[in-house]
Amino acid sequence: MFEGLATFFSMIGDVYAATWFIVLPIMLYYLFKSLWMRYIGDVYWGMQEYMMLELVPPREIEKSPKVMESVYLGIAGVISTPSAVEEYVMGKFIPFVSMELVSTEGMVHFYIWLPRSMRPLVESHLFAQYPNMEIHETNDYTETTVPTVLPNKEWDVFGFDFEQTAPDPVPIKTYKYFEEDVTGKMIDPLASMVEALGALGPGQHLWFQLVINPIKEDWALNYGKPYVQELAGRNPKHGGVFSQFLYDVWDVLKSIIPGIFTAVGFEGESEDKMEQPLEFRLTPVERDVLKAVEENIGKNVFRTKARAILIGRREVFDKGQFGSFMGGLKQFSEHNLNGFKPVDRTKTYANYFMAEDRKAYRQRQLVRRYRGRYPTGVNCMFSTEELASLFHMPDMSVAAPSIRFVDARHGGAPANLPIQR
Repeated sequence: MFEGLATFFSMIGDVYAATWFIVLPIMLYYLFKSLWMRYIGDVYWGMQEYMMLELVPPREIEKSPKVMESVYLGIAGVISTPSAVEEYVMGKFIPFVSMELVSTEGMVHFYIWLPRSMRPLVESHLFAQYPNMEIHETNDYTETTVPTVLPNKEWDVFGFDFEQTAPDPVPIKTYKYFEEDVTGKMIDPLASMVEALGALGPGQHLWFQLVINPIKEDWALNYGKPYVQELAGRNPKHGGVFSQFLYDVWDVLKSIIPGIFTAVGFEGESEDKMEQPLEFRLTPVERDVLKAVEENIGKNVFRTKARAILIGRREVFDKGQFGSFMGGLKQFSEHNLNGFKPVDRTKTYANYFMAEDRKAYRQRQLVRRYRGRYPTGVNCMFSTEELASLFHMPDMSVAAPSIRFVDARHGGAPANLPIQR
């Protein structure tokens, strides 16, 4: 028996020795491609010049968050199709932009971190929707307001990255749902978040970040449409021909055992039910969810990395402040739709073996990812409507003293002024 096994493995070795130059490159292709794309992507990232803009909103904004959708649509205009050389040799990718809502010891600021080359594009769209806004270039607050090394003996850190509670095509609760039933007046969803941020005291900082990257429209075709078909009770198409073949085989296999033990008389009832119109097969809530998903996938979509972090001096560090902010963020969650939950492996905690060291490592990694605006890890797919709900200029109903507003309205001089010569 052992001689037979030795002969068998010897034959395999001979075959591999004769074909390794064909087999090995195929086996290592995907690994090499992954490592190479990451390397040249980092090189391209390092070649870009990024900057920080602070947005100072006017006091009296009588506009809903819907106007902010136009700003995100303008950012989506940077989508282009790079050539093979640009993509695989130069590492070119669609630029990232970070929308950031920040509390610095109770003072609330709105920031945008972006490539310098995109500044004219972003400013023009912001001024088009908010003419009285002020936009200033400023230093990166993550480098100037807290120590470089975190955590340390004097400063503590808490936070995590976010993921969604339901599949990506399902939207969160957007600004359309924040409306009084009696008066029809919109309730700004930022109000409670800003109040939570404004409650921080000296030595405490809370940062909320949305690193967004526009993606091409084929996402809706490849992921959104099949999910809609699944909700509607149809058989969705799964990728290419090979993927669809595997799906069909699996569908047959998983139906064999139920088919053996199911009485024959029930088959007609199931078929009759599937032949009913869609509006009779779905409950009212299911119809609302289906409508919301179809509307959501019809908009431009951004791959989004969401994270929040609380940094404070140990003598005043209070995780309850982070909980208050999370309470404001919870208003965008809906059990029938989508919501936020923490990515467990990004939480700043550790148990059992070397717990303190492992916890400090997670904290350092969280701060590093935030400062670098890294989009790595679990991402969310947010439409322009969802992003406009999460980050927009607050309307006049948000009268929080913690927000820095424009002090005076700017305007041009009248055209009929007398000119002295």
